[in-house]
Amino acid sequence: MADFKEVPADAPVAQKVTTWFENRFPTAFAAYRVHMSEYYAPKNFNFWYFFGSLAMLVLVIQIVTGIFLVMHYKPDAAQAFASVEYIMRDVPGGWIIRYMHSTGASAFFIVVYLHMWRGMIYGSYRKPRELVWIFGCAIFLCLMAEAFMGYLLPWGQMSYWGAQVIVNLFAAIPFVGPDLALLIRGDYVVSDATLNRFFSFHVIAVPLVLLGLVVAHLFALHDVGSNNPDGVEIKAKKDARGIPLDGIPFHPYYTVHDILGVAVFLIAFSAILFFAPEFGGYFLEYNNFIPADPLKTPAHIAPVWYFTPYYSMLRAITSQMMYALIACVALGALLGVLKLRAAGIWKLAILGGALVVAALMLVIDAKFWGVVVMGGAVIILFFLPWLDYSPVKSIRYRPGWHKYVYAVFVVNFLILGYLGVQPPSLIGERVSQVGTLFYFGFFMLMPWWSRLGEFKPVPDRVTFAAH
Repeated sequence: MADFKEVPADAPVAQKVTTWFENRFPTAFAAYRVHMSEYYAPKNFNFWYFFGSLAMLVLVIQIVTGIFLVMHYKPDAAQAFASVEYIMRDVPGGWIIRYMHSTGASAFFIVVYLHMWRGMIYGSYRKPRELVWIFGCAIFLCLMAEAFMGYLLPWGQMSYWGAQVIVNLFAAIPFVGPDLALLIRGDYVVSDATLNRFFSFHVIAVPLVLLGLVVAHLFALHDVGSNNPDGVEIKAKKDARGIPLDGIPFHPYYTVHDILGVAVFLIAFSAILFFAPEFGGYFLEYNNFIPADPLKTPAHIAPVWYFTPYYSMLRAITSQMMYALIACVALGALLGVLKLRAAGIWKLAILGGALVVAALMLVIDAKFWGVVVMGGAVIILFFLPWLDYSPVKSIRYRPGWHKYVYAVFVVNFLILGYLGVQPPSLIGERVSQVGTLFYFGFFMLMPWWSRLGEFKPVPDRVTFAAH
């Protein structure tokens, strides 16, 4: 009882209640101080830093609306589509809950893509925040799995055939592919067994992993401190009390600051929710309002928009494209041998490895390498902290032409996303092949181009103008 805080008898009721809880649950109050009131964030955050808190908001929206949808949804191939229609037409408020969940899925990816983009331009993946970035990429990968499994649940035409196409891709993996596809489906075709296992993963397993990764992401961030648009470490300059000179408490300053981002987001979210929940067929495809029919294949099968850049890369890998990839492997091996200063045995190992990879690329079907490229497009993000050799973190102090490289990367990604929605065509195939090469070239050549140019001096303190 000696550690208990005492309150004066004439203290306000709110103070007495707060002290009563703090005496009995001090861990919660300590966590609040560590992660909110005594967590010092850089004072020069700009609007790009809204998207972290917005991602948390959308996660809460998805969990809450998901709970209400599960109350009425039937994970049964014979009843799933009808249960969604029941939610939309007969459950009081069911239509808005369903639209909040479907719009929230797209909003989640928009917010996360922008959040990752901010990390890229300001170098938030650089030392000492490598683990923060890795946890973030793991969240993105987990989010893709969650979205894919949830996409099947309405049991519409595009849900069914989209899942059929994506699951069949695993069958292209040599030796284990057919068994792996069978394991994922639970049957020889997408069926009731597939729906049940996707439902269980979407509702229980993946959200638990996702929540754990979000907690790890936040803890890792608050242990090393937030980055800022200048890429300056604020912990390097502290006052006599050990508080960063350029830091301000996250609460109340940034919790109030984030209200602006939340308000703008909710206005846009509500506008889509009430006036365009399908968003022209991008958020909810029109084919998904037709019950799944295993005997009628849609004229054009494409995944939902947030997967289309990777789907476009998958379609770009044809037997003709394999020769270009083999040329890239040969060129990479040649550059490695020329740059390597180690013993000759290592150079022979590089050449031998390149020869083996080239032989495998000729022998194994291009469809498998399309799956490898599609997966590699996400996995390569994990290695970004070790690919960037720039002497500065932030884009503010890099050579001006670096901004154009990043801008072309974004435009290329958007073009790939657009082509992934469109039906296959020869011109689209060629453009997506060039776009795929640029996407991987951006990362693979980063150790070289990120060091080029004249860099601006980085200030000792953050640059900040009060507004």
